[in-house]
Amino acid sequence: MGGGVKRIAILGSTGSIGQQTLDVGRIFNDRFRVFGLGAGRNAQLLAKQIDEFQPQVVSFQGADGEPQRNCPLPSVARAELLSLEEIARHPDVDLVVIATSGKAGLAPTLAAIRARKQIALANKEVLVMAGAIIMAEAKQHGVEIMPVDSEHSAIWQCLHGEHKDEIVQLILTASGGPFLHYPQDRLAAITPDEALKHPTWQMGRKVTIDSATLMNKGMEIIEAHWLFDLPMQRINVLIHPKSIVHSMVEFADGSVKAQLSQPDMRLPIQYAMSYPERLFNPQLPRMNWGKPISLHFEQPDTVKSPCLRLAREAGEKGGTYPAVLCAADEVAVELFLSRRIGFLDIARLVEQVLEHHHGISDPSLDEIMAADAWARESAGEWRSK
Repeated sequence: MGGGVKRIAILGSTGSIGQQTLDVGRIFNDRFRVFGLGAGRNAQLLAKQIDEFQPQVVSFQGADGEPQRNCPLPSVARAELLSLEEIARHPDVDLVVIATSGKAGLAPTLAAIRARKQIALANKEVLVMAGAIIMAEAKQHGVEIMPVDSEHSAIWQCLHGEHKDEIVQLILTASGGPFLHYPQDRLAAITPDEALKHPTWQMGRKVTIDSATLMNKGMEIIEAHWLFDLPMQRINVLIHPKSIVHSMVEFADGSVKAQLSQPDMRLPIQYAMSYPERLFNPQLPRMNWGKPISLHFEQPDTVKSPCLRLAREAGEKGGTYPAVLCAADEVAVELFLSRRIGFLDIARLVEQVLEHHHGISDPSLDEIMAADAWARESAGEWRSK
């Protein structure tokens, strides 16, 4: 790997996960070289990243969402402009960090798998929408998908050295978001500004709203199902407001393994980047065992948070239902952030779109993308009612 230096491509470099991946790269610049960067519409931040890291290849999307082959940014001119898929399969890339959001991560992930790259996956929708296709391709090409989500990274770490047939259940923890103890009658008046104030994590806008509705935890159930090849009935959720225990695994003898750390996404990012090594990072916060720590857990309330139920139901139905879930939620969250619908309307919109969907049980990638397009159109029609 380039004389011991791992060459990485970060797709979604201007987003929250992408920026934190670059934070890790700064600390370990003797271990990682940023070979490629891919970003959406944040041209100014991408230009700064190019100036600092001097990548060889860059992908940039314009306002129309299409890859740009000619970009006016002076910084970009110093690198070769490629599509996300071209960067993902570039022969000089060792590790691809999929930090994009939504369906934009699907094609690059498949390209990286088919090129037999190491993959650090931070995009939930890739496995939620097309988990069967992604994992089948990964198995065929001998590629391990290394999870970056803190919950799935925790489970991944807990399962090292264990036998799959001894697993009783996976337990995903959730902070519960900023409205955990709000009464039901207060939820309708929640504003985007309030919903974006997460109590423990610093994340992008979309995933922060999904955390507030618990949609992200429902999607994580589906994601864990594909990553760890367990039925969804054996994947459960507990509310843990402190976000110290990132997830747990219960085994046949009754023992439970958990991964604990201060909530900081740089830790699971770094672990995926350096796997199987663990690197000392002085910038990561440490647990202070000299202070009392309360590890409180409670069951989620699916009446107050129906998105958790909707995601589990879509995952159990399978086929194109999870893709429809993702697309409808993406539209609903954007409508909420632009103040065109209320907080409780997010779940109502998603549920109605799911109810009107006629699923395909074993879809091709084209059929998944068609279901995604149908769901977005249907969600847009809901807006006018």
